[in-house]
Amino acid sequence: MYEIYLERSAEKDLRKLRPPFFDTVLAKIKVLANNPHPRGSRKIMDSDNFWRIRIGSYRVLYEIIDSENTIRIYKIRHRKDAYK
Repeated sequence: MYEIYLERSAEKDLRKLRPPFFDTVLAKIKVLANNPHPRGSRKIMDSDNFWRIRIGSYRVLYEIIDSENTIRIYKIRHRKDAYK
């Protein structure tokens, strides 16, 4: 089981989401604790540990640190802004 840490930027992004979508994103993030590579997750090009999951038109960008059994979530943004 992995521990999940939200970076400050991800916390701000999460707070900006509307209530019904907030619950959906939070549920998907909790699933990462048991399975850091859920179906549909993709590795971000030119990186070793960075991944993304798609939740509707939003993306959750995170890093998996296997040696520490941790996941650090960096961004939760709309797809048009996620990779900037």
